[in-house]
Amino acid sequence: MIFFFEVFLAFRLMLRAKLVWVAFGIVVVVLLATFLSSYFSGRQLATVALDVGVSTIRLLLPLLVVLLSQEVLFREFDKRYYLSSLAYPRARSALLLGRVLAMFIFIAVLLLVLGLLQGGLVRVIGGFYSQATSVALGKPYVIVLSFIALDLLVLVSLATLLAVVASTPSFILIGTLGFMLVARSYGSIVELLSREAGLVSNPEHYRTSLGGLGYLLPDLGALDVRMIALYGKMDFLPADWFWLLLSCLSYSFALLALSVWALQRKRLS
Repeated sequence: MIFFFEVFLAFRLMLRAKLVWVAFGIVVVVLLATFLSSYFSGRQLATVALDVGVSTIRLLLPLLVVLLSQEVLFREFDKRYYLSSLAYPRARSALLLGRVLAMFIFIAVLLLVLGLLQGGLVRVIGGFYSQATSVALGKPYVIVLSFIALDLLVLVSLATLLAVVASTPSFILIGTLGFMLVARSYGSIVELLSREAGLVSNPEHYRTSLGGLGYLLPDLGALDVRMIALYGKMDFLPADWFWLLLSCLSYSFALLALSVWALQRKRLS
């Protein structure tokens, strides 16, 4: 019961911080980007629109994750709201996990809304011109959104850990976005160096150095499987997609466990 109370309290904090309006602004920006980008292609309007729309979603929703963690978690310790939150007998883990669940529900619902609105808009745009290869807005599109949701779950888990240990809100912003950039790009860089060895003077050294990140970071770049929806071919889905999902889920749960441990050891005065 206390756990669900924390979820309810977290939603109240989001409403008080007017993050719903931020989410509404993200919806407007994504739809505008999707619609306007279709004018940059003469023959594949729907494909370009969907491609740019997915890119905009993957760019803006992590920023919302940062804002949510700052408002729902960091301010709890920075403004000492825990003096009232923990005045009643409740575990610190319940407070933390309740807030995390509320953040992910908020992000997941927004992603669902964006997916439905963007899918409808792409269908309308696709009706203006018949493409040789139409976009797949059925099961492939659902898979794309599901992989994006997992990407965001990892970022929510990391932002939670940073909110517990950080002393300034800017550290959450820099840490989360820096982690996102590295985790989404290092796999592509390693693959590029494997195909184009002449790009750098010592490609083997770079591949070894960047490959070591695979033991520390999840490959969030591999979760971008938009190609199966853009071209309607499941062949673009990674062959090791199951292990990819399992590794990202495990990494997320490990970050949450570390966050609970850090909060249990955090001295609240």
